[in-house]
Amino acid sequence: MTRKLKKQNTRWIRPLERGGGARYQQIAQQVINAVNNGVLRPGDRLPPQRELANVMGVDLTTVTRAYKELRLAGLLNAYGPSGSYVAHALNHEDQRIDLSMNIPPLFGANGFTGRLRPNLAYMRDQADDVSLMSYHVGAGSTYDREAAASWLAPMFGEMNPSRLLISAGAQSAISAILLAYSRSGDSIAAEKLTYPGFLAACRVLQRRALAVETDDEGMIPDDLARMCKNNKPKMIYLIPTINNPTTTTMSLERRRAIYDVASRYDVAIIEDDPYWLLAGDAPPPIATLAQADHRAPVFYISTLSKCLAPGLRTAYIVLPTMESREPIQDALRAIMLMPNQSTVSMATHLIRNGSAKEILQQLRDELFQRQQIACRLLPDGFQAHPHGLHLWLGLPEHVDHYGLIQTAQQQGLGVASANAFCVDGQAVNALRISLGGAKDQSGLEIALEKLTDIFAGVHTKPQRQIIV
Repeated sequence: MTRKLKKQNTRWIRPLERGGGARYQQIAQQVINAVNNGVLRPGDRLPPQRELANVMGVDLTTVTRAYKELRLAGLLNAYGPSGSYVAHALNHEDQRIDLSMNIPPLFGANGFTGRLRPNLAYMRDQADDVSLMSYHVGAGSTYDREAAASWLAPMFGEMNPSRLLISAGAQSAISAILLAYSRSGDSIAAEKLTYPGFLAACRVLQRRALAVETDDEGMIPDDLARMCKNNKPKMIYLIPTINNPTTTTMSLERRRAIYDVASRYDVAIIEDDPYWLLAGDAPPPIATLAQADHRAPVFYISTLSKCLAPGLRTAYIVLPTMESREPIQDALRAIMLMPNQSTVSMATHLIRNGSAKEILQQLRDELFQRQQIACRLLPDGFQAHPHGLHLWLGLPEHVDHYGLIQTAQQQGLGVASANAFCVDGQAVNALRISLGGAKDQSGLEIALEKLTDIFAGVHTKPQRQIIV
């Protein structure tokens, strides 16, 4: 897992001045001045210390001391054999780039904020409506549920809004469904690598998550059937589109096969589908199969957190046909009482005036470009969707991913370990890398270049020490 090192930037080098102060300080100041003048840019590679010492006519310890001063000031990142690089944010208090959180990348982007600004003005105009500050403990108003039905029309076509419930995000929706339709000690079948929020809900609610084997399309129907026969899970949880974390998307045939198994064993499905609208090429949801033949119930969840903004805290639950809303509605009340009506109204306004659709398309375009950057900079072999928020990078067996993550954190990068997604606790040597945490594409390039340099410097796992 190596790559060609970035070419050195030597345009900043100037002769040292006699009487200009300590030589190591002059070298450090040259670097600082070059950054301030734009000659050195974040991510640029400096010459090796011995080579710079020869060029500038000083001893090696002088350059070593200069580089040390720059590192202590947070102006330089060192990666051992891979070289020393200008830090990505010299003038910012927070130099961390978080590649561990799956968030849309448009926060702070002019196009995104430009589209949001008139809608914020709309919310200011609604300040006189005191009902926004009152209790709204039902399933959501008819007005809001009609907007939700129009948002979900690409998946379901025309849909009766009475089938919809509004929740404060997908996490609340998952917890409410588990609470309403299973009991403490029940087993829930899930793909062996899955969303940590689901695993957290199982822990808190004392449900037992069972790992179903997967392939390049996700959950394997035969292994699910074995699980249903032997372990009798109460429900099945899955993410069929751009799976989090592996990025796999189930084909229509696979979705039908999974639904057939659930129907054969009379097991309900929780279909968590936050990325369907981002993908643009996904087959119809499993829930559409269920509404056609009414065998196994499928509870469908679609959140705005991944395709618009997490701060909206709005998700939509599509109930199985003929299913009463009362059990989930009661569970939602127990968990959160109600979603924030101000944010729900904001989401409804964005959907009804077309801004949500425009933001979604802008986000898809941005993610496509960010995925292209990842293809150019990261080692071959990772899994991704062209419009996905994240990618899945399997690591060679000899690479110590714990050491890699620790080094990344020390260098101001957050990445997610595969172990956070494991249902059965079996270690997987892989990383999930999210592309939305960087403020812009330039920041993402710097972060991914830094990450590949870390890959080059982390080679082997530490030998296991056996104590007898």
